[in-house]
Amino acid sequence: MEFANEPIFQWMSQFAYQPGMVYAGLIAMMALSAVGFPLPEEVTLISVGILAFMGAHPAHFPPPYEGAPVVNVHTAAIIAFTAVVASDTLIYVIGRVFGRKLLYHPRVHKFFPEHMMKRVEEWTHKYGAYACGIFRFTPGLRFPGHLACGMLRYPVWKFLVIDGIAALISVPTQIYLLAHYGEPILKYLRQFKLVLFGIIGLLVIYFVAKKIHQRWAARAASR
Repeated sequence: MEFANEPIFQWMSQFAYQPGMVYAGLIAMMALSAVGFPLPEEVTLISVGILAFMGAHPAHFPPPYEGAPVVNVHTAAIIAFTAVVASDTLIYVIGRVFGRKLLYHPRVHKFFPEHMMKRVEEWTHKYGAYACGIFRFTPGLRFPGHLACGMLRYPVWKFLVIDGIAALISVPTQIYLLAHYGEPILKYLRQFKLVLFGIIGLLVIYFVAKKIHQRWAARAASR
């Protein structure tokens, strides 16, 4: 694994032997993603998968000391799945308890423009409870979508089943994919790392600029 000597991978490998920190960060990022934090949860899941791959190959990514604990792929997958479903359910419960007055509260509504809310309403009316699963695969609509599912009082068990199945399909699979097939993927990342970092940088700038624009538009509309 020639790419193992790359500075970026050497820097990342130190976290492969800090499972407690990684698991705590995983829970925090899954919760933040559920409430609309402008960093796709896929970035976190892929990063954890890479760390699990590194921990499974100590010959190429040496531990700080012999017997150091590693990021375990099965533990990470279970924690990620549980954190995602728990976060989604919390948003659902908030929507069920506080209803439309929360979703359309000025401080909440300014983060979700009218066209976004219109799409949420269209999907919930068109697909019913199955919209719970659709929102799981739609990063920008997860938070308002799960709030809407709660507001419409879809049965809790139905929300848990549909959201759980969607999360089971999308969440652990990304971690397992990177953990087991990390070598060819990391080689690819090494070859295109500048392009990758450039794309990530542009995405971050886009999300930040979008949020700033939405705030300005909301302030202008309220005047």
